Amino acid sequence: MSEFDAFGAQPTDLTIADETLVISPIRVGEIPKILSAIKPFSDQLMADQIDWLAIVTQHGDSLLAAIAIAARKPQDWVEALSLDDAVTLATALFEVNADFFVQRVVPTLQQAAGRINTQINDRLAGILPSNG
Repeated sequence: MSEFDAFGAQPTDLTIADETLVISPIRVGEIPKILSAIKPFSDQLMADQIDWLAIVTQHGDSLLAAIAIAARKPQDWVEALSLDDAVTLATALFEVNADFFVQRVVPTLQQAAGRINTQINDRLAGILPSNG
């Protein structure tokens, strides 16, 4: 798989709250903001069954921020949606961007965390006395 295969999803139109949105894969310039928004619950996106209730209750503000960024709408617009519209929008955004998140973002975050843990452990090993 190429680094950019995850960006292949085609845009689709979706009418939400009497407004037609173009739902398309996130753009390069949006990546830093979307990664910051999903970071608190990125590990939960890798589960076999995503527990959306847990994400909403534990990371609701971050989830709303991610939806707003991906929809290219202000967060207050997203917050004002009916529950049905919000679920429809979130589902469409996730479907268009799922490959990107599952195949690229989450593994990259996990690899980075592993590297950081290794660096910390290596540095600690150099300064902490050994038990032997």
